[in-house]
Amino acid sequence: MTAAAESTAGVAGPPAWTRRPANLATAVTAELVERIIRGVHPSGSPLPPEPVLCATFSVSRTVVREAVKILQEKGLVQVRQGTGTMVTPPAMWNMLDELVLGATIAEDDSLAILDDLVVTRRVLESDMANVAARLADDAAIERLRTLVDQMDEVVDDHVTYHDHDRAFHDTIMQASGNRIARAVIRALESQVSNTARYMGRTERALCVASNRGHRRIYERIAARDPEGAAEAMFTHITEAWVVRRSGPDEPTRLHR
Repeated sequence: MTAAAESTAGVAGPPAWTRRPANLATAVTAELVERIIRGVHPSGSPLPPEPVLCATFSVSRTVVREAVKILQEKGLVQVRQGTGTMVTPPAMWNMLDELVLGATIAEDDSLAILDDLVVTRRVLESDMANVAARLADDAAIERLRTLVDQMDEVVDDHVTYHDHDRAFHDTIMQASGNRIARAVIRALESQVSNTARYMGRTERALCVASNRGHRRIYERIAARDPEGAAEAMFTHITEAWVVRRSGPDEPTRLHR
């Protein structure tokens, strides 16, 4: 075996995208994110050196260096003098990053990461429902009533139903005025809102049950009942996820 062959031993061959996409650094980054999260390059281990990565992906050193820089910004690696580029522990990864979150969800058969996403939504949206019950103007409350009534009419069309569902939650988030919490939830939801693992079961009965939860939230906000609105949101998000969840394990992370 030649020295070059030895240096690339144990590293998967170039993927199909090496047909030269417009932005090679972005493509190399996406592939390395997936390999790190799959454990091809485990936490605590060094990333293969530049010559190996160049040979693996058929790209220049400049492309590899840019990809490593992006990985560092995402928290997946640390560049250390004398020891090379080390893969960091999962606790250091930026889970709000599109590539990191998407790859983590794809690799998580236990659905624990989706459970955590639901818990995060539950905490933030419960608080925003509490605030919306105090601050929402008449137009926002009328919008919520209209959306709830419209969802009753489209329970046989789960695609349209879920469009209205997202609009209902977003109306509450906007009414709360909490732009940071809304941005976090929208960033998380953008990665999962169209995935089968998150959407789960979509039959009519589940849409009907879900909208009963929406109506309770709307009624508590319209009644200017902050605690009731928060509790209704907490219960709705929990129950809606549990009934459509299809993971192998008990969702213990949701227990409170």
